Amino acid sequence: MEVVNTSGRRKTAVARTYIKDGSGDFKVNEKNLDVYFPTLVNQHKAAQALIVTDNVGKYDIKVNVDGGGVTGQAEAIRLSIAKALCDINPEFRLTLKPLGLLTRDSRMVERKKPGQKKARKKFQFSKR
Repeated sequence: MEVVNTSGRRKTAVARTYIKDGSGDFKVNEKNLDVYFPTLVNQHKAAQALIVTDNVGKYDIKVNVDGGGVTGQAEAIRLSIAKALCDINPEFRLTLKPLGLLTRDSRMVERKKPGQKKARKKFQFSKR
């Protein structure tokens, strides 16, 4: 099997994933998954597509991720891995699609408007 290349995005985080057959080596920005994401929640989010399809330890995964925060990066990795697994075996789509792992979460930060403190918060109004 050749290398499968996909990308995933969440907020401003972008993850580029390269998957090939191997022994289960999972590198994120040249670091192991548990080193890059110290919390178990983000480790589980990043590897959720592999866990659901019972492919933990079957593929070598190399991810380049940048932008955004820690959780956004984990969710971008989750999407890119799910898309790669569907490229490898189209039958995985039946498992991943109902769980929402193939859907790009399009929610972004609302922009700050002029004449306001933040996106929705206003300056204090004084009647007199």
